[in-house]
Amino acid sequence: MGLAALVCTVAALLAVVAGALWMAAVKAQTPRRVPNTEKPPVPFEEVEWSSGDAVIRGWWMEAARPVAPSPEAARPAVVVAHGWGSNRTRMLRYAVPLHAAGYSVLVYDARGHGESDPIRVANGLQFRDDLISALEWLRRQPGVDRGRIGVLGHSLGGFAGVLALEENAPIAALVTDAMPVRFETMVEAELRRRKLPKHPLKWLIMRIFALRMRVPWETIQRTDPVRVLVENRAGRRVPALHVHSVRDGFIPHAELLLILDGVPDAAHLLVDTEGHSSSDQDPRFWPTVLAFYREHLGQTGVSPALSQGRLPGSSPELSLERSKELLS
Repeated sequence: MGLAALVCTVAALLAVVAGALWMAAVKAQTPRRVPNTEKPPVPFEEVEWSSGDAVIRGWWMEAARPVAPSPEAARPAVVVAHGWGSNRTRMLRYAVPLHAAGYSVLVYDARGHGESDPIRVANGLQFRDDLISALEWLRRQPGVDRGRIGVLGHSLGGFAGVLALEENAPIAALVTDAMPVRFETMVEAELRRRKLPKHPLKWLIMRIFALRMRVPWETIQRTDPVRVLVENRAGRRVPALHVHSVRDGFIPHAELLLILDGVPDAAHLLVDTEGHSSSDQDPRFWPTVLAFYREHLGQTGVSPALSQGRLPGSSPELSLERSKELLS
């Protein structure tokens, strides 16, 4: 084989490899669109608003108006944000108990998910922007106390909630559940789901992600929830509670340790349930979450039996030392 033929062969092979990598990145960055198969079992309204040039669709579950002291009194509300490849139906496991506890609840499909409009390249920064648009919609609703809005984000929804803090989003209290804190963790999880090798695809795909998102690589590197939480702790100080299961096989609970390394006194709860989407089945979940919201969003006028828990930090089993023991 002559030199020219060899060069052409190598170039062709490189083109094939590059094409395969690009397609792998496209697949990893294309969430499954799961249809909404259930409706809320409580009174709700179908709502929609714009995020970027797309329409976001959701359900608005307004809390029952109190009889006293005034039926017109502004009430606290919570936005529930789903994760990658999920939808608002799957968030009813959070939304319904919150509504029962007296909160108005907004749950929605992020762009490229459920019944919301598609997006060319789904990503964590888009999840942040969709959450901010949901908060803006909520603040326009009559009867909502604009100073008492909480967020509960599962997985990438929690990631979006933390990033929204950096944009000074109107969040009075943030709960994250099973949250990844690194882009690489999310890429690894999606590669495992698709049965693709982690090395060398992870870093190559992340570079392709940046190209497809049309953002500088430096922006990806700076997108660091731990950094945001450290800065929040020193500055704006929005209270946050972080929940993770020690048996989460999709997003490892070692991600929580990274938060605790940066913010050692961060409120947190390690639960012991199987899988990535089952933290709420731990008997400590709702007492802790509702106690946290009651402390930072105020009373709702409802006293559910679930809300008698203590916040992390008061129990030795939730201390940083215990967390490290479980994570080791």
